[in-house]
Amino acid sequence: MISIIVAISENGAIGYKGDLIYHLSADLKRFKALTTGHTVIMGRKTFESLPKGALPNRRNIVLTRQKDASFAGTEIYASLNDALAHCNPDEKVYIIGGAQVYSQALNLADELDITLVHDIPNQADTYFPDFKSNGDWKLINREDHEPDEKNPFQFSFLTYRR
Repeated sequence: MISIIVAISENGAIGYKGDLIYHLSADLKRFKALTTGHTVIMGRKTFESLPKGALPNRRNIVLTRQKDASFAGTEIYASLNDALAHCNPDEKVYIIGGAQVYSQALNLADELDITLVHDIPNQADTYFPDFKSNGDWKLINREDHEPDEKNPFQFSFLTYRR
């Protein structure tokens, strides 16, 4: 199963200047809970943005066309299709970014795990691709949350499947 996991704003924004727009404690905990023990696939820039390198207790796959690239604790493939070809059919795979990888994976994914932040940021330069225009996606779970001391925005956990 291929799942895309992402935090987006009301207008689909996901990043600004190579960083996430939102840092919600609940979103980070959900990300860790869902992806631990599974495979995560990400682009090189997303990997390089991780504060401690490879994510622990996960199979880390980095996509890059740089022939001499080497990142500790990861496997490297030149394309998403190549990376997926090296995954077992029963393996749960999470696509964790960035925008180009999300765009490539959207038609391949079985599931979307979205944290929808009920806000529109002042600045954004990276957006999640439009998925709602494709009628294939069905919302199967929604959890709404109010802001608190660790989560400054109202947000919802949404799970879509096709």
